[in-house]
Amino acid sequence: MAPAADLYPFEHGLTWVMREWMRRGSSAVVADGKVWLIDPVDVPEAIEHARQLGEFGGVIQLLDRHPRACHALAQHYDIPLYRLPDELPIAGVQVFKVVNAKRWRERALWFADTGTLVVAELLGTNEYFALSGDTVGVHPMLRQARVKVGDHLPVQHLLVGHGKPVHTDAATAIAAAYQHRRRDALLIARGLRAFVGNGKEK
Repeated sequence: MAPAADLYPFEHGLTWVMREWMRRGSSAVVADGKVWLIDPVDVPEAIEHARQLGEFGGVIQLLDRHPRACHALAQHYDIPLYRLPDELPIAGVQVFKVVNAKRWRERALWFADTGTLVVAELLGTNEYFALSGDTVGVHPMLRQARVKVGDHLPVQHLLVGHGKPVHTDAATAIAAAYQHRRRDALLIARGLRAFVGNGKEK
């Protein structure tokens, strides 16, 4: 049986979010005349929807510990795999180094032409990221850190690796997440309860 996911198309691509406790989010973004698969989980319905958007240009893996179906899809469609890239052959796209530690390497993508920011792990929208009624929250392990991405950008669309995308007031939601990160660090027990509770739903 194919994994169940909810699809969220928007004018510049598609996000699909798994109906599971981690709410893994994958994206397909149209840029520079091609479709780019970002941290994809292999959901046939979503991949077929993405194919209808145009020719695949490549698969992009933004987090070292999240290979997901990146390699398999790149092989299947005979397209390049860009793992933790420092740059990409996509006009108008900027790559940010979010975290570059030994056990955590993460990149983020900024599609300037469409105001689309793609973040794998620093930001998320599910229950154990956004704890205090905010739309977006910072990863629990990074709430005490000074890591930021997107806070200075006119973000219109935020696509994340865990949870639903944000297409309304995305820049405001990102600013609130960074403003509240230290407060949310005090609520880590609440986040753990949400994390465990979602695990029981599976």
